Amino acid sequence: MSIINNKNSLEKSILYVILIARKIKGGNMGIEINSRLSSNIKNMKRSVIRELLKLTSKPEIISFAGGLPAPDTFPIDEIADIAKEVVLNHGKTALQYGSTEGFIPLKEELIKFLKTDGISVSEKQIIITSASQQGLDIVGKIFIDPGDTVIVESPTYVGAISAFNSYKAKMVGIEMDDDGMRMDLLEEKLKELDKKGTHPKFIYVIPDFQNPGGVTLSLERRNKLLSIASEFDLIIIEDSPYRAIRYRGETIPSLQSMDNEGRVVSLYTFSKILFPGMRLGWAAGPEEIIDKFVVAKQAMDLCTPPFNQAIVTEYLKRDKLQSNIESTIEEYRQKNQLMLEKLDEYMPDGKGLKWTKPDGGLFLWLTCPDYVNTEEMFYDAIKENVAYVVGSAFYGENPKYNSLRLNFSYPTLEEIDEGVKRLAKVISSKLK
Repeated sequence: MSIINNKNSLEKSILYVILIARKIKGGNMGIEINSRLSSNIKNMKRSVIRELLKLTSKPEIISFAGGLPAPDTFPIDEIADIAKEVVLNHGKTALQYGSTEGFIPLKEELIKFLKTDGISVSEKQIIITSASQQGLDIVGKIFIDPGDTVIVESPTYVGAISAFNSYKAKMVGIEMDDDGMRMDLLEEKLKELDKKGTHPKFIYVIPDFQNPGGVTLSLERRNKLLSIASEFDLIIIEDSPYRAIRYRGETIPSLQSMDNEGRVVSLYTFSKILFPGMRLGWAAGPEEIIDKFVVAKQAMDLCTPPFNQAIVTEYLKRDKLQSNIESTIEEYRQKNQLMLEKLDEYMPDGKGLKWTKPDGGLFLWLTCPDYVNTEEMFYDAIKENVAYVVGSAFYGENPKYNSLRLNFSYPTLEEIDEGVKRLAKVISSKLK
C-alpha cells in the first residue's frame, strides 16, 4: 500500500507513516519472505528524508526538506566536454574495471587538495568511495558488532544513523550548543560508560556546519576532543562534506590536520562541492585503517566507477574546482543571509523560537517550544505548500519532537522568501 495513500496514518504522524514496519511479501512468487530475511535488513529503515521527498513532490510546494545542492552550480558544459574527451582518448581504461583503492591520478589530485587544508597524507592513506555515504557504511562494517556503542552528536546526520543502525550499533548522543558537541557532557558520558565496562568503538562528528544543526565545533573543543580521544583511546570519524563551503568567518583547522596520534578518519564527498550525480567521495586516515576500508569495499562493489573518477580527475587537473567552490559559496551566502533575514522578519517574537546561524554548509536548525510537535505540524505545513524535515529523524536515541531542519541551498531566493512566510504562518498557529 502506498505511503501517500494511507490517509489514516498520514493524519496521525509523518514519522509513524515513514518508519512503520512494512510486511514484505513475495508478490506472485507465493512465498513468505520475512522468515528468510537477515537480521541486518530487518534492522534497516527507509530514509526519512527520501520518503519525505516523495510527499513534497508537488510543484506548488516550496521544499526546504532536501539536502540538494543548487543545480545552477553544476559545471555542465565543462563536464560534458571532459566526458567526451575521456571516452575518446582514454575509453579503454576509463570503461574498464579499476582498482578498489581508486584511480591513482585522482588520488594524486586529492593529496594536493588536502594539502591546501593543512592535511598531509600519502596515496595509501586515501581510498576513493562512492560518495561519503559509502564511507559511513564501511565505517559501520569494519568497526561495529551488534550491540557496540558509538558516540554521536545529538542531533546528528540521518545517513549516519541509518548506516550505524544497519550494523546494530547502540548510539549514545551528546548534546550540542552553538559551539558544537559539548565536551563536558562527552567526558562525563565516557566516564559513566567506562564504569560499566563499555568502551565505545568511535566518536562520530561533523565539525563544520553540522548536519542538521548548522553549528561548527570551536577550535577549543576540537583540541579537547582530540585530548579526550587520546585519554579514552578512541577513534574519531570526522565527516566533512561541507567544510569547503564556508561563507563567513575564519576557517578552523580540521581534526585530521590537528591529529598527531593517527586517531582520525575523515570522510569527504564531491556531492556538495561539485555535484552529487557522480557519486564520488574519499576517505583519508591512518594506513592500517584505510587498508581495512579496501577489504570491506571489495565485497561491496569491487571499485568506484573508473569513468567517473577519470572525469573528475581531468576536472581537477584543469584547476576548475576552486573557482566552482567560490561561485557556490557566493550563491549560498546570499540564500543563507536571506533565510536568516526572513526568519527575523516573519517569525513571531517572544514565543520561544530560536534558530542557528550557520557560517557555511546547507542547513539551519529551527527549534520551537517543547509543546510544539513538528511531526504533527508537518501536514499543516504541506497544506500551506511548504515542507521541512522533522527534527526527530536526526536522533540516534531519545528523539526530540520540537525541532526541524531547513535547507537553503536548493530553493530560489523568491522561494525562500515565500516559503519562510508560509512556514511562519504554520508555526504561529501552534504557539501559545
